[in-house]
Amino acid sequence: MVHTPYPRIRISGGPLERGRQYGELARPQIHAGREGYERTFHHSGISWERAVTYARRYAEPIAEVFPTVIAELEGIAAGSGLDFDDVLAMNCRTEIMWSRVNEDAGTRIPGECSSFGFAPERTQSGDVLIGQNWDWLMHAFDSVILLEVDRTDGPSYVTVVEAGLLAKSTLNSAGLGIAVNTLITSNDIDTHGLPFHVLLRVLADCRRVFDAVELLASHRRASSGHYLVGGADGAVLSIQCEPGGIGGVHPIPPTRGLATHTNHFVSRTRGDDLSPLVMPDSFVRMQRLRDLLDESEPASIDSIHRALSDHTDHPGSICCHPDPRSDEAARWASISSIIMDLNERELYLSEGNPCEVPRRRVGFGSLLQPSSETSGARS
Repeated sequence: MVHTPYPRIRISGGPLERGRQYGELARPQIHAGREGYERTFHHSGISWERAVTYARRYAEPIAEVFPTVIAELEGIAAGSGLDFDDVLAMNCRTEIMWSRVNEDAGTRIPGECSSFGFAPERTQSGDVLIGQNWDWLMHAFDSVILLEVDRTDGPSYVTVVEAGLLAKSTLNSAGLGIAVNTLITSNDIDTHGLPFHVLLRVLADCRRVFDAVELLASHRRASSGHYLVGGADGAVLSIQCEPGGIGGVHPIPPTRGLATHTNHFVSRTRGDDLSPLVMPDSFVRMQRLRDLLDESEPASIDSIHRALSDHTDHPGSICCHPDPRSDEAARWASISSIIMDLNERELYLSEGNPCEVPRRRVGFGSLLQPSSETSGARS
């Protein structure tokens, strides 16, 4: 399969204007994503109308604490020509799908991720490197963009994301990088906190790793998730979260300067961890990723790329390929493979399976250049 570079889209202005520009400039990709999710939900027994109704419950919790996020969603809807409810449902796709899994234990979650973070003492360059293979549904190949957000009301940031969604893997001008993993427990149902992708968006406003811990602990979360957060000053931390309040936040420090994560909890959970049933390939990937990255001493972009291209336990491997045993609507693959250099504010990006797509260096000029306030330089 031939993959072309994902569109680069830059937006600026206030929240509503940024959203409007996003909607206009990524309109074809947003509509492709909307259609892809309608097919995906239908395959899982969820009509689009039911998905929209389910997502509406989250509008009020979002508006109460992050009204600017609502403005961004309203702008995306206006610019793309979709209803606000459609855009909201896309941004609540995790909560919609997780609820369905808890209703029907036989439902398999499409897509997983393998993430990592290296402290500077473990890298060849002395820079902090974090990233992931982002594994998701095949329709995402038609909707992923590289979104560049030029702001005056917070750190500017770039995010590799499905068009119409607020954020995914993110690097900001404060030198903060965020990689993510799907997690799910039996408590991921009928919750009324902040959706996963809303949290990813507001994490882009953080300037330090401890800011991310505080943000996740300060707000009720609608679903589980893992956030691997790194800072240009050398901090790296895994943050596992369950739905609910502060008791479901589990920060995990790296081991010898290396953090890795896939799609199961490595700490005790209040609900049942459903990964052995719905994401069973997580366990082999986790051990394989750690073994491969531990072998690369010190780590480089090339050695990390080799680890992210690994096919052990194929097709549910670190480099994930479609499983022919799955229904076509539920097949997934590595949509992108991302390495972030937090000190240089650069991405090394494979737009598709890293075993097939060469990794290219992506810089952002002055967009992510740190100010004196956000430099994150190591002393």
